Amino acid sequence: MTVRTLKTETGICYYCTFTCYKWLPLFELTKIHDAIYRWFDYLVENGHQIVGFVIMNNHMHCIIHIKKGGPTINRIIGNAKRLLAYEIVERLKNIKREDILQIMQEGVSDKEKLKGVKHKVFEASFDGKECFTYDFLIEKLRYIHNNPVKAGLVTFPEEYIHSSAKFYFTNEQGIYPVTHFIEIFDGREVYEFSIGIKKKDSQE
Repeated sequence: MTVRTLKTETGICYYCTFTCYKWLPLFELTKIHDAIYRWFDYLVENGHQIVGFVIMNNHMHCIIHIKKGGPTINRIIGNAKRLLAYEIVERLKNIKREDILQIMQEGVSDKEKLKGVKHKVFEASFDGKECFTYDFLIEKLRYIHNNPVKAGLVTFPEEYIHSSAKFYFTNEQGIYPVTHFIEIFDGREVYEFSIGIKKKDSQE
């Protein structure tokens, strides 16, 4: 479900998705992965945790544990989209993709123009769901890790670089280190999954 309502719960995991305008391959064109990882760094430095992610060419999924008493997920994602939008536009200008910039300019509404917006980089809303149960969180990890396979980019999830799949399938951190969900839900039942999420004993 596309989220337009305020999410105020903190101290829990959120499964989030945000998508480039008209599904344009903006992440791939601008090689924006480094900026996304800097955003992850900022979140971690401020007490949040990255549990899982995948960055595709035109959208990304991530599971973020928001610290108790921290900002809302709406604010966190809103800030990320603003920062990434600016960086994407600048990189498109640098590589002279005027065709893409024109499409993004035409997508700006009159209301957005009054706010000074010049390019439509992302779809207005984002998909954000609370991960209250293991089953739901694992379902989403399976889904995001299978994205590159479904898209025909790799044969196995752990082969895709811009994903947390390597960690969950091999227990070795990939291009960006993530926090195993067991470390967050310490003390609850630990599962061993056939999809490659390996059993990891919680520390008592």
